[in-house]
Amino acid sequence: MKRRQFWISLMSITLIFGVSMNSCKKDPIALTLDALVTGSIDLNGAVSPDNIPVSPTITATFSTDLDESTVTISSVKMVQEYDDTPIELTVTTSGNTVTIQPLENLGNGILYKLSFAGTIKSLEAESLAPLTRTFTTLGSFMPKGAIAYWPFEDSPDDIIGDFDPPASGVAAISYTAGRNETAGKAATFDGDASIIEVPNGDVLMNTDNFSLTFWVKTNSDGHNNASGDPAGYFVMGLAAFYGFQFEIPADHSSCKLAASYDLGDGTAASEDLWFNGEGQTRDNGGWQGWDFCQDLRNSGGVAGLLQDKWAHVVCVFNAADKAGILYINGVKMKSQNFNLWPDGDAKQGVVGLKYNGTEPETYPQLAFGFIQSRAGSLWDGESWGGYDFPTSNHFKGQLDDIAVYHKVLTETEIQLMYNSGN
Repeated sequence: MKRRQFWISLMSITLIFGVSMNSCKKDPIALTLDALVTGSIDLNGAVSPDNIPVSPTITATFSTDLDESTVTISSVKMVQEYDDTPIELTVTTSGNTVTIQPLENLGNGILYKLSFAGTIKSLEAESLAPLTRTFTTLGSFMPKGAIAYWPFEDSPDDIIGDFDPPASGVAAISYTAGRNETAGKAATFDGDASIIEVPNGDVLMNTDNFSLTFWVKTNSDGHNNASGDPAGYFVMGLAAFYGFQFEIPADHSSCKLAASYDLGDGTAASEDLWFNGEGQTRDNGGWQGWDFCQDLRNSGGVAGLLQDKWAHVVCVFNAADKAGILYINGVKMKSQNFNLWPDGDAKQGVVGLKYNGTEPETYPQLAFGFIQSRAGSLWDGESWGGYDFPTSNHFKGQLDDIAVYHKVLTETEIQLMYNSGN
């Protein structure tokens, strides 16, 4: 009887011990994303944030430590939403934390998608359920990759590159409310002495592909020449047509980008991308190479777009196609193609833009508010072209968000810039 009780007791103890051991064995921790932040901004909330800096350091915190070998640039990805362009990242893992940083600045006002793949695992081999978070960078839409960008927020400085004007290169500029609250301030020019001079302007234009984008608003009130008639607007210029210039005539009936082009043989020549809104091409009375022109004669003409109102202007040169294109308010207005110049014409060999100025007549300084910098002597004695004449074609009005790219902006990017900035 005692022997039987002993075995019953032993079996009971063994059963209790086994149950106790099983109850101590823990289930693996599920792998989840607990937090996603950049600075103090939450990227993991119900609402996608729209105030992310263009150079974010993003920190992801997970529920448990990660298997570092599974956290790579293949399992953590970021794309630019409007065209699905992948963004190059550095991804660093420590314990349950992943630090994510773009290799170059993001664009302004752009929606990005950050995704974590299901191949990410914890040290306990638990897999992450795939997930995606979105965010939008600060400001109005601006494609990444600009060489220089002047937003004119109480300053004439370039906030991307090294094209800051010296103090001596800024005269009679004020910073006032821009086109809307989101756009902030704009540089205001008095039509008399206002100018901003940027050194090394030749570096900005010695390139194959080129894009210039800016917002402009003319002010025709009291803007008169020496005869008392309305004056024109030298919006900006780099050694005039020996570099590039953008101008609008007094009656706002047209606009043009005059630029110097690299002919591919060590020489350069100038050509105008001129737009008058009358629909003419090379096939119906227009100049050689003009292959497209909007007809605005029944909708207020060019003046309806540019006179005393904010307009978004983009000028593009596509070296591969040898094509120059002008956009206003997100719409293609004019294009010309150097391949369509007559056979044997040197301009069929155009390979890009090229600064062609010579001192002392011109200087490689980009001027906002005039056709060239004050250092140049070109047209100094002309009442319409000399800086010292207050009734010359000084720019009167406002400029904002000027940017230069050494790439071809796409029509999608241009439309997004206008829609966002407007």
